[in-house]
Amino acid sequence: MPLDHYVTLGRSGLRVSPFALGAMTFGEDPGGAGCSVEESEKILAAYLDLGGNFVDTANFYTNGHSEQILGDFFAAHPGRRARVVLASKFFGNMFPGDPNGGGAGRASIIAQLDETLRRLRTDYLDLYWLHNWDRSTPIEETMRTLDDLVRAGKIRYVGFSNTPAWVTAQAQTTALLRGWTPLIALQVEYSLLARTVEGELAPFALDQGLALVPWSPLKNGFLSGKYRRGAPAPDSARAAFVGGPSEAEFAVIDVVAGIAGELGTTSAAVSLAWLLARRATVVPIVGARRLEHLTGNLAGLDVTLTPGQLATLDEVSAPALDYPAPMHGAQRAMLQFAGATVDGKPSTVYPPLLQSAVRY
Repeated sequence: MPLDHYVTLGRSGLRVSPFALGAMTFGEDPGGAGCSVEESEKILAAYLDLGGNFVDTANFYTNGHSEQILGDFFAAHPGRRARVVLASKFFGNMFPGDPNGGGAGRASIIAQLDETLRRLRTDYLDLYWLHNWDRSTPIEETMRTLDDLVRAGKIRYVGFSNTPAWVTAQAQTTALLRGWTPLIALQVEYSLLARTVEGELAPFALDQGLALVPWSPLKNGFLSGKYRRGAPAPDSARAAFVGGPSEAEFAVIDVVAGIAGELGTTSAAVSLAWLLARRATVVPIVGARRLEHLTGNLAGLDVTLTPGQLATLDEVSAPALDYPAPMHGAQRAMLQFAGATVDGKPSTVYPPLLQSAVRY
C-alpha cells in the first residue's frame, strides 16, 4: 500500500495518507532529540515525493521551531502547501508568566492559532488539534471557538488529543446538538505496548466514526527492533531519556521480532502493520530524526499480517483495562451475564469476566 493510497479521515471528506509524518523532531532542542533544519527538510521532501500528504506538528514542538521549519519549506516550494493536509495543535503555553498564553479558552486559542499560522506562513490549517485537556475551561467554550475559526476559514477540521473519553464525548455531543463543527479524529497513544485506549476512547471513536491517529506507534522506539533482551540499549538521546523496556514489554518485543523474522521484515514494520489492521480507521504518525528512519518505517505499508499472526500479537499484548471495560467482552459473554439465552440454553451462572479487549 503506497503513501498515495489515501483514506478519509473519520467522517469527513478529508483524504490523507495511511501514515502521517510527525514533525515533533524537526528542529534541534536542548534535549538533543530533534534534528537539523537540513535533515528535517530531507525527511519532509522524501515523504512528499513518495505521495505522502499528511503532516502533523504542534506549536510546542521544539519551542515553535518545528512549525517554522515547515513554513519555510512550503514557502520555498510554491504549490506544495495546497496539496498537503497540514495539522498543528494548541494548548502549550509559549509565554511563561502569561496566564492566557496557553490552554483552551477563547482568547488563548485565537492567539495561539495566529502565532502558529505566522510560523507556518499560511493562512489556514487543515486540521487543528486540542493537545490536552484544559480542566479550567468549559468544553463548550473550546468547541464554540473552534467552530468560529472554521466558519472564519482559519481552520477546516477539528480533533482532540490526550483528552479523557468523557470529556471527548461531551464535546462531540455538544457540537452535534448545537450545529457546531464536530470532531473527526482523535490523536492518541496507541501501539502494541500501549493499548489502554481500547477501554474507552477506541470504542467511542468507532461508534462516532472518528479516525484514530496514534502517536508513538513504536513506543519510544521499543518496537523498532533496536531493543533486544540482554543487549545494551541503543546509544541515542531518546534511549537515555526514556530508559529501556520492562520484562513485560520484552515479552511483546520478542514476539514481534519473531514474526518479523518469519516475514523477512523489521519489527517496526510489523508493529505499524498491526495498527493498520485494526478495525477502525487508524492513521499512525511516523516520526524520524534521520531519513533512513522514515524509509524504514514506511516498510510497514508493505506488510500484510496473517490472521494467525494478528491473533498472536493481540494475545501477547492484551491490555489490562480499567473497570468497567473488563465486563464488556464478547457478545456471547454479555448475553450470558445479562441473563439471556445463548444457543437456546438459559444462563444460570455468571461467567468469568473477560480480561481481553475486543479487537478495534
